[in-house]
Amino acid sequence: MDFSRVELSGDDQAFLDEARALLSTQVTEDVLRRDRETGDNFDEDVHLALGAAGYIAGEWHGEDDGGFSRLRNRLWQLEKRRYHVPWVTAGTTSMIAKSVKRFGSPEVQEEVLPGVFSGHIRLCLGYTEPDGGSDIATCKTRAVREADGSSWIINGSKMFTTGAHNCQYVFLITNTDPEAPKHKSLTMFLVPLDTPGIEIQGIRTVDGDRTNIVYYSDVRVDDRYRLGEVNGGWTVLREPLNAEHGAVDASADGLQDVSIMMHQGGFMVAACDKAAAIVGAADPSGRRPVDDGSVAYRLGRSVARMEVAISTPNIFGRVALAQTMRDVSPDLMDLLGEASALPIDTDGAIDGGAAEYVYRFAPLVGIYGGTLEVFRNMIGQYMLGLGKPNYSPAKPAS
Repeated sequence: MDFSRVELSGDDQAFLDEARALLSTQVTEDVLRRDRETGDNFDEDVHLALGAAGYIAGEWHGEDDGGFSRLRNRLWQLEKRRYHVPWVTAGTTSMIAKSVKRFGSPEVQEEVLPGVFSGHIRLCLGYTEPDGGSDIATCKTRAVREADGSSWIINGSKMFTTGAHNCQYVFLITNTDPEAPKHKSLTMFLVPLDTPGIEIQGIRTVDGDRTNIVYYSDVRVDDRYRLGEVNGGWTVLREPLNAEHGAVDASADGLQDVSIMMHQGGFMVAACDKAAAIVGAADPSGRRPVDDGSVAYRLGRSVARMEVAISTPNIFGRVALAQTMRDVSPDLMDLLGEASALPIDTDGAIDGGAAEYVYRFAPLVGIYGGTLEVFRNMIGQYMLGLGKPNYSPAKPAS
């Protein structure tokens, strides 16, 4: 394995310098503070600036279509992360836009995609329902086709529609045939969020993020916003769902994250680095906390687990990162003492609130796109060939 430093060409170095210059002027302390306060994980001014400068279109299109090369795309993704660009809504938009390109009518593509590339149109995921949990195929939100076939009436509700209040369309999964098997009863729509009958209510999560519950009451949607065939929604849904789950093949050039959750895992890396610096610093008497064998052991164990997690690929890494964040963060807080319980932006937080944020963030990372239990079952069933889980009640002992 080659760990030598990558030497960039003059043109690629110039691209990197320009990207850093743009991000340094756009992602200010005010932007980051406002993002922490709102929990939106999105900043419209930053997003529009990136769109105007061509970066949204550049990262979405391949090099053959006038976009970034694989190397430049990787550089851009890493710099966005380094500057902490609020990212969630941009991520869902990019994911859904690929389905619009593949399954949307030419009319809808023309309506949506130019605005996606300029930053003026954003897209969110309408999957989970209040009673549905991680099994989105048990969808109860109903779409009923009107007699003339030109439009649909949608009723139902969706949980965890993150970014809906900052988006213009929702990628909505509906049930169009309640009598059919659940994977053959689904139809996907790209629903304009300004349609009458849609109500968005905000919910704050334990880590400070905002998500939404969205209610659909007699929402009339033109058939042109249907993506794919009627009752063929699982085909439309499969590709973005696989991407969200991390069940994608690694690229041959290695220019991608090891795991889908690497962005979230980066917060754990930062927390481990800050903890190591603090316990490795000497007090006025020359004593370092890490000189205590138990401190050294627990810190070493945390760092070793973190390194293994960020090196674990594919869907396995998704589980490893989420679980390790849950396990490591309380150990780091315990090593640092009670001042580590103070959150970000609080005077006296010993590590700037890094470990405390991971502690609150970890449970959310473990349910994105499905719970850890769901992903462990997927690994057992589809990756290890262990068969379908049996959820039937245990038989009483004889």
